[in-house]
Amino acid sequence: MLKIGVGPSSSHTLGPWRAAERWLARLDSRGNIEKVIEVEVHLYGSLSLTGKGHATDYAVMLGLLGKDPETIPIEDIHLLIEGIKKENVLLLNGIQKIPFDPKQDIIFNKKFLPFHANGLKFVATLTSGKIISKTYYSIGGGFVISEERKNAKLKVDMFNKFPFPVQKGTELLEFCKNEGLKISELVLENERSLRNDEEIDQQLHRIWDTMLECMYIGCHTEGILPGGLNVKRRAFEMHEKLKSDLPYTTPEEWMQTLRQTEVKFRQILQWVSCFALSVNEVNASLGRVVTAPTNGSAGVIPSVLMYYMIIENHAGNYEHIKQFLLVAGEIGSIFKKGATISAAMGGCQAEIGVSSAMAAGALTELLGGSPEQVLMAAEIAMEHHLGLTCDPIGGLVQIPCIERNSMGAIKAINAAELALGSDPSTAKVPLDKVVQTMWETAKDMSSKYKETSEGGLAVGVFLSDC
Repeated sequence: MLKIGVGPSSSHTLGPWRAAERWLARLDSRGNIEKVIEVEVHLYGSLSLTGKGHATDYAVMLGLLGKDPETIPIEDIHLLIEGIKKENVLLLNGIQKIPFDPKQDIIFNKKFLPFHANGLKFVATLTSGKIISKTYYSIGGGFVISEERKNAKLKVDMFNKFPFPVQKGTELLEFCKNEGLKISELVLENERSLRNDEEIDQQLHRIWDTMLECMYIGCHTEGILPGGLNVKRRAFEMHEKLKSDLPYTTPEEWMQTLRQTEVKFRQILQWVSCFALSVNEVNASLGRVVTAPTNGSAGVIPSVLMYYMIIENHAGNYEHIKQFLLVAGEIGSIFKKGATISAAMGGCQAEIGVSSAMAAGALTELLGGSPEQVLMAAEIAMEHHLGLTCDPIGGLVQIPCIERNSMGAIKAINAAELALGSDPSTAKVPLDKVVQTMWETAKDMSSKYKETSEGGLAVGVFLSDC
C-alpha cells in the first residue's frame, strides 16, 4: 500500500511506468529487446483523457528507458524527456536505440477497455517484421496487472501464506481478539511471513524518510506549479509564518525544531494543512512521494503522522512510526480488497477517503485506542467522504486535489478523536458496511466523475479563469 515513486499520480504515472518496466522484462526474457525496431504505446480510457495532465506520456517514456521511479534523480526527468522530444530517438531499456516520436508513437484513445478504466497497450515491431503487443491495466496505487486470472491466483497464493489472512474488518477484529494482539502487531506477523525484521524495518525507514523529505522539500520550495494552471505553492509561505527561528539543516533536525515550537489550536490546523499541502505540491511537480494509498492522496498520512510526532508525542520515535504505517497499510488493504483505491474506478472517495480512513485508524491506535476503536475511526473518516468525485481541472493533480489532502488529514484527526471518545459496541455502521457502500457508490457514479475531467469542477471552471 505504501510505494515510493514519482508524482503526480500513482495510477496514471507510477502504474504506467511500472507497466513499461514489466513489458521490458517480458521482452528481455524472450530475447527480443535488441530485435525491436519500432514501439507504439496506446493509452485508453482515463489514462487517455487525463494522461497529459498526469504525465502519463512522460511515465511510459521513462519506463521504456529502463529508469526506476524509486531511484531516478528527479532533476534528470525533464532532461531525459526533452532529449527524446528533440531527437525523436529512444534508448529502449538503455541499450536499443529506436526512432520514437512521442507525438505519433504515444496514442491517446478515448475509448475504455472492458476490464478497467486505466488501460494501456505496448506494441513492438521486430526486425523480422513480426508485431507483438501486451496490454496492462493500472488499477490504482501503482498496482499493475496484465492477465486477470493469473494475477488473481498469485494474489490468493500469497494471501494464504499469511498466518492471519484478512479480507474484512470483522476478520481482523476476530484475529486480534483471539490472539490478544493490537492491529499493528498482527500485521507485523503477516509481514514476517514474507520478510525478516531487518528487511521490514529497512523498508519502513525508507518510506518514512521519503515522506519526511517530501514534506521538507515542499515546505522549503516556493514558486508556481507546472502544468499551466499557474497554481502558487502555498506550503512555503505557511511554513515561514509558522516555524520557529531555531536553526536546522536536515529534515530530521527540522522535525526536532518543530517539536520545540509552541503550538496553539488554530496553529495545529495550519500545521497539518501545511504538511499535507507540501507533499502534494511536490507530487504535482513530478517529485518523489509515497503512495498512501495513491499519489493524489499522498499528503494525508504523512501530515497526520507528523502531527502525532510534533504535537501529540514529542518523544515519538521510529517504533511509533512503524506502528502507524502498519495499521494504515492494513486498513488500506481492506478497502482495496473490498472496493477500490482507484479514482478512475471510484472517484476521489477511493483516494482521499481511503487515505483519511487509513490515517484515522493508525492515529487511533497510537493514541491508545482498541482495535474496535481503530476500525470505528476508519469508518467515520470514510463515511464523510462517500460520494466524493474525482474532477481535476485540466487533468492536473492540483485543483481540487491538493487542498483535499488537507481536508482529509483534518477529518482523520477528528475521526480518531470521535472514536477514542466513543464506545465502539454502540457503533451503528461497521467498517465492512462502509467499504461495501463505497463500492456500490463507486459503481453508481457517472464516469465523468471518475478521473476523466469530463464533469464537476473540471468543466465548471474554465482554464482561462485559472
